[in-house]
Amino acid sequence: MMAGTNEADRTTQAEPVDIVIYHNPECGTSRNVLAMIRGAGIEPHVVEYLKTPPARALLVQLISRAGLTPRALLREKGTPYVELGLGDSELTDDALIDAMMAHPILINRPLVVSPLGVRLCRPSESVRGILPARLTHDFIKEDGEVIRAAIAT
Repeated sequence: MMAGTNEADRTTQAEPVDIVIYHNPECGTSRNVLAMIRGAGIEPHVVEYLKTPPARALLVQLISRAGLTPRALLREKGTPYVELGLGDSELTDDALIDAMMAHPILINRPLVVSPLGVRLCRPSESVRGILPARLTHDFIKEDGEVIRAAIAT
């Protein structure tokens, strides 16, 4: 599928596709993204990154492919961000990545890798932009918000 294809042109996925989600099952956004991927008829590879963190080289690659900076991937809420002094704007990208390697909870989630790109899927419906198939039915997020399967054109 060409990168310029929009979601309205996508159909239900017929062939297997390789999708990876770096997932935290304790996170509602991450659970919603996982359910939306499955709602598009795709069974992703689920990596519980708190149990199996990505290697440093892979993390650097994911950050780059997502078009992010290490600081943009840092999670503050529910992490040792403040205690580690990570708000210091003088810290280098390498120092921030070192912190994420030492404390994987600092890696914001969910990160999704698809043939159409890598994205930090916050809000959860942003995953639609990198899925090679559309949702097969409307999706109701945990907070009750409805994500329509069909996009009005």
